Amino acid sequence: MQADFRVVLDACVLANAGLCDLFLRLAEPPRLYLPVWSSQILDEVRTTQTEKLKKPYSRELADFWRQEVCRSFPEASVTGFEMLLPVVTNEEKDRHVVAAAVKAGASLIVTFNLRHFPATALKPWDIDVLHPQDYLLTLYSMNPGVVMGKLAAIAQEDGRELQDVAIHLGKSVPAFSCQILEALGN
Repeated sequence: MQADFRVVLDACVLANAGLCDLFLRLAEPPRLYLPVWSSQILDEVRTTQTEKLKKPYSRELADFWRQEVCRSFPEASVTGFEMLLPVVTNEEKDRHVVAAAVKAGASLIVTFNLRHFPATALKPWDIDVLHPQDYLLTLYSMNPGVVMGKLAAIAQEDGRELQDVAIHLGKSVPAFSCQILEALGN
């Protein structure tokens, strides 16, 4: 399965390590969607990683993370969207996210900051916005086997039980976590 549905992942999603891991794995073969981001989004991730987390990343680790994400997903980077900034109308500090989505031909933005992307600002561009939890539930409904397989890989690599991974994700995406735990019979 090769899904070519382009989705902009906002910085708040990418800066959440556990959620980011799952989203990026879901974009690896067999991918369920194509991730999109801009240099500006990745700059925001770096700021969050190094300045806003309870356990901040070192600058070196944040730079390494960015380098690896860009190496692993070279097709995700969108450029040349700056000329759209004056015509997008959502929250000013997040206009670059909508402009990047328009330029990349993405029809979805995944973010925790739903209020920064009102429907009235997205409708002219035929773009939707979803909370990460809602998009994960959508992906799970489309292909539960792939989602469970990716979660199982995370658990195995971390030396944890799959249910523990789901419980940890529940801090950010509780309904998705409940769906996974229910599927596991918990």
